[in-house]
Amino acid sequence: FPSHDKDLTSQTININIRRGRDLTQDKFNPGTATVRVIDPNGDWNPQNPASPYFGLLQPLRKLVVAGTYNAVTYPLFAGYTLAYNYTYPSSESFGYIDIQCTDAFTLFNKSAITTVTGATAGQTTGTRIEKILDEVGFPASQRVIDTGDITVQADPGTLRTVLQALQDVEFTEYGAVYVDPRGDVVFRERSDLVDSLAGTVTVFNQTTGIPYRDLKFAFDDKLIFNVANFTRVGGTTQTHTDQDSIDTYFPHAISKQDLLHETDAATLDLAKAYVANRSVTDIRIDAMTLDLTTPNYQAGIEAALGLDFLSPVEISNDQPGGSTITKTLQIFGVQHQITPRSWLTTFTTSEPILTGFIIGNSTYGIIGQSRL
Repeated sequence: FPSHDKDLTSQTININIRRGRDLTQDKFNPGTATVRVIDPNGDWNPQNPASPYFGLLQPLRKLVVAGTYNAVTYPLFAGYTLAYNYTYPSSESFGYIDIQCTDAFTLFNKSAITTVTGATAGQTTGTRIEKILDEVGFPASQRVIDTGDITVQADPGTLRTVLQALQDVEFTEYGAVYVDPRGDVVFRERSDLVDSLAGTVTVFNQTTGIPYRDLKFAFDDKLIFNVANFTRVGGTTQTHTDQDSIDTYFPHAISKQDLLHETDAATLDLAKAYVANRSVTDIRIDAMTLDLTTPNYQAGIEAALGLDFLSPVEISNDQPGGSTITKTLQIFGVQHQITPRSWLTTFTTSEPILTGFIIGNSTYGIIGQSRL
């Protein structure tokens, strides 16, 4: 609450945070959090004039969740209240409140725009993201925006949500737009996605690395795309196919309109890059869970609190029959389930959005194997 910051730690009995990317739709979803607090004094009754919150309990107030470990404070979620759901036990002695929250993406999805002031041709994608955020007055202090590796045409001036406008730029760049645990809007340019693969890899296994539980495997075709039909505003549809992939998996097509490239050639380049990264599949490790109450689990706790989207991880699992599956992946989803006596963190993982050749890297810098 403005000028009425309140620490609810002592009253909180449950926190559930969920943030992540829809891998099949190629976009990050709005992050959500539910915080349950007990209310022995009726402070959360908006009609109670004795409440310190009287007149302040409104939707869309800022809420922040953070965790502290070894004197380091880690942001976990920052967003806005959507609803206060009241529940009272049968004794009616006192109740509890579930505060439902969302991050800025939900607000962007509720805001409609047409023109974007200052969105002229030749701007980098990072500048265009800034112009869109300016249009709705999103604070400059809550932005982490890369420059962008390509330029775009003038804004088309069509009616759409702010979120759609941001995601059109994201797809045009082949980058990433999301809200981080601090509540900042982050834009990662194409080359930054490739560079993120060279970051420090956190190792998870049941022997020398960080132990985990509830590993989830998958082997299917849901992430395969071997035909891309992409169209920029004012351009003609550009199509790229991978016939070897089609012969193996049958056609898996994706169509995308309203891209903002300045030329059809740039749109075709995107189609080629997209198919190159999606034309084959392999066994996936979709998720794993860390139990932060595990004894002697310092590395696991620091990983659960500190890792976030695009953090590279290596996950190994010993299989029946003596084989071992080892995958180098990135984190694309984080869920925290917290009570006073338990803390489970589940990471959703997947192959990178975009790979490239990284000189000197043992995984992405192998001549004749790694993607140039």
